[in-house]
Amino acid sequence: MTVLSVNLNKVALLRNQRDLAYPDVLEAARVALSAGAAGITVHPRPDERHIRKSDVRNLAAMLRAEYSHSAEFNIEGYPNEDFISLVEETRPDQVTLVPDAPEQSTSDHGWAFPPSRTVLKGCIARLRQTGARISLFLDGDPSLPPHAAHVGADRIELYTGPYHHASTQGKAAEVLNDFRLAAEAARDCGLGVNAGHDLNLDNLGRLVASIPWLDEVSIGHAIIADALTWGLAETVRRYVQVTKHPDARSTD
Repeated sequence: MTVLSVNLNKVALLRNQRDLAYPDVLEAARVALSAGAAGITVHPRPDERHIRKSDVRNLAAMLRAEYSHSAEFNIEGYPNEDFISLVEETRPDQVTLVPDAPEQSTSDHGWAFPPSRTVLKGCIARLRQTGARISLFLDGDPSLPPHAAHVGADRIELYTGPYHHASTQGKAAEVLNDFRLAAEAARDCGLGVNAGHDLNLDNLGRLVASIPWLDEVSIGHAIIADALTWGLAETVRRYVQVTKHPDARSTD
């Protein structure tokens, strides 16, 4: 069954617009988990424009103390020394490595192979010492998962931005087959499959129905946007419901 991890970057971004302590990232995590989310995702960036290192440390401590590892903690980021050291300190359940440049506003592509092979193989070997599951952010290309397996990843995360854009143009079917083939290639390599980026209530069901062995979806922007209408708890419940019953929205 596909589970939901709620990305809290936009909660932190809103907080950081003012010199205030709210909205509270820890409280948002508690609300999301109480509403049925299986985990929490954060993507700290070097300039700390949303999630700060202190948020990562506080979330790690809170999840250990209050949830005893029943809720998964996923940290995303580019594997520079600063990021790897933060992971070694906080020891999340999953690390998702993304090829972002520091100035990027958001992730917009996956790792390229073979150019990334050397840097990834070395950092994955080091990160594995933390006990975390390692996931690589990849485009929906079936030729890529074997490379991820070769460098030692446990999972891939499919970058679903192109699927979102195709969906808004009524062309979802044209790209969904590529994503399914990429997910099949990952499964054939013994890798788990996650997905994330620009997923929402209009397109999530069709993706999950097309890849029923999808392990996890990570969603942030759409959940926080929808929470302005329904509240965070109700919004998370709606997304969880779609992951459990994707066929109800598979034609959206």
